[in-house]
Amino acid sequence: MAENAAEVIVGGLVLAAAAGFVLFAAQATGYAKRTGGTYPLVASFRSVEGISVGTDVKLAGVKVGTITALDLNPKTYFADATIDVKKNIALPDDSAILISQEGLLGGNFVEIVPGGSPDNLKPGDRIEDTQGSVSLISLLMKFVSGQGGTPKPDAAGATGTPSP
Repeated sequence: MAENAAEVIVGGLVLAAAAGFVLFAAQATGYAKRTGGTYPLVASFRSVEGISVGTDVKLAGVKVGTITALDLNPKTYFADATIDVKKNIALPDDSAILISQEGLLGGNFVEIVPGGSPDNLKPGDRIEDTQGSVSLISLLMKFVSGQGGTPKPDAAGATGTPSP
């Protein structure tokens, strides 16, 4: 009988751990929060490199939403990102949105820069002012190859007078 009691206790602990894992997974993926409380916005980016569905959307460093869909616009060949923003966040209709990086080795996130308009974005509206991701590799390649930064002086020198 003592063996049966131990098996029941261990079984209960396993079930409790499984339930805890399911709750954690639902919270971590945002599944529990998708049942209302947000409104969708759309933004077109030249490049969405580094972000995917589920990427955080932040305002002043605080998470206010997530990316829920990424689609290619066949007319403009830009990437349309659908963003779910918390309902209690009213964004001016001249707000900007950009893809930022959390430091040199950190991941990417989407940042909203609020505008100053008295009118707010409504569900389904499009954010017009966007800036896509900047590839760190391409910036480093420009720097190494000498294509970035200040222009080099010409053969005549910086003053424009011929050199002797």
